[in-house]
Amino acid sequence: MTPDVDSLFQALADPTRRAILERLSRGPASVSDLARPFDMSLAAVVQHLAVLEGAGVVASEKVGRVRTCRIEPEALSLAETWIKERRTLWERRLDRLGDYLDATKPGIEKDQT
Repeated sequence: MTPDVDSLFQALADPTRRAILERLSRGPASVSDLARPFDMSLAAVVQHLAVLEGAGVVASEKVGRVRTCRIEPEALSLAETWIKERRTLWERRLDRLGDYLDATKPGIEKDQT
């Protein structure tokens, strides 16, 4: 299932979830390891992970009693693509505006004394 842009940006909007992703960018980690640096319950961290999994940015696997999470970097490419498309659109618009302003700039008249 491909995540949509809205759920992806909603997942990335929270600083705790971004911190979890930052940690996972260094390699897989158990839920307990991910929860350790935060001043919140394990259940709260699990809720954050559920949002990240729902957005497709994190995948987890349970082996025995340990749930291990890993980042899904290709899911982040959706946000990258969305941002790049907007940047390209606005760069084109600003280039056209610059061309228009250059074309309509009045000539500087010299002082005739």
